[in-house]
Amino acid sequence: MSAVEPPPGAATRRANVIGALCALGAAFCFSVNDVAIKFLSGDYALHQIVLIRAAVGSCFTLGVIVPLSGGWRLLRTRRLGMHILRGCFIVFANMSFFLGLAVMPLADAVAVFFVAPLVITVFSVVFLGEIVGPRRWLAVAVGLAGVVVMLRPGAESFQWAALLPLAAAVGYAGLHMITRLIGPTESAATMSVYIQATFILVSGGIGLAVGDGRLDPGDGALSFLLRAWVWPSPGDWWLLGFLGLLISVGGFLISQAYRVSEAAFAAPFEYAAMPLAVFWGVLVFGDWPDAVAWTGIVLIVGAGLFLLWREAVQGALQGARYRR
Repeated sequence: MSAVEPPPGAATRRANVIGALCALGAAFCFSVNDVAIKFLSGDYALHQIVLIRAAVGSCFTLGVIVPLSGGWRLLRTRRLGMHILRGCFIVFANMSFFLGLAVMPLADAVAVFFVAPLVITVFSVVFLGEIVGPRRWLAVAVGLAGVVVMLRPGAESFQWAALLPLAAAVGYAGLHMITRLIGPTESAATMSVYIQATFILVSGGIGLAVGDGRLDPGDGALSFLLRAWVWPSPGDWWLLGFLGLLISVGGFLISQAYRVSEAAFAAPFEYAAMPLAVFWGVLVFGDWPDAVAWTGIVLIVGAGLFLLWREAVQGALQGARYRR
């Protein structure tokens, strides 16, 4: 070994550190994005916020990320249909989550959404034919029990809008399945461009169809979806633009996290979004989770982290067998 060569494993450790930092940065960006959208949810229609965010995000993606990732040739693809389907899944996930976020405490909505790794486990069996052992099925059951605790069915505090983050988790799981299918041939920058384009098309279409507010019920999550468009105040334009920058940077960072480091190492750092959600919920909205909510949070996050740990263990065992 020459003096300038790193010791064995040093490159992997360095890549994992970079991946962890990218995942933490992405979690922070997405967390601030959630706070800003909840803050704006009382004044603007969701599809208007999403349209402006996607337009700004597309400009940043095309002007900065694409040139740095290989240039305009990345926009060429033979899997346009899969990109559109993938975009529809993430649009559905985003819309569902933000509609629930408008009427739920921030930490509660984020906790329910973190059932996504459990749904991904189920989908990997149903759609990809992967084998899941009894321990991981037990983790799925524990996580789903946590969701039931968070939703509190039958209690006076139960609201149907609380099911929206759960629907968002299902949409995110569908996105993950398609990413697994097209990831080997499509770059992160390519997928980002087509996702932003889908956001623009869908939110713009909703705006053209119901943007006059004629279907606005006047209250609740549906009002956030069907509210009439209004011209943003000067003080809100910078926040709407900042949302576009946040989502572009966050998307780029999370792609980098899984590109440069081991997925099983990077994934747990996404759970930094949970304490951030509690922090922002208390600081900005004055919402502190009660004992029932904390129980659900512990069950869901614990089950998700256990699944990620089991995936890392299985990956290490397979790697050891391969090296033999």
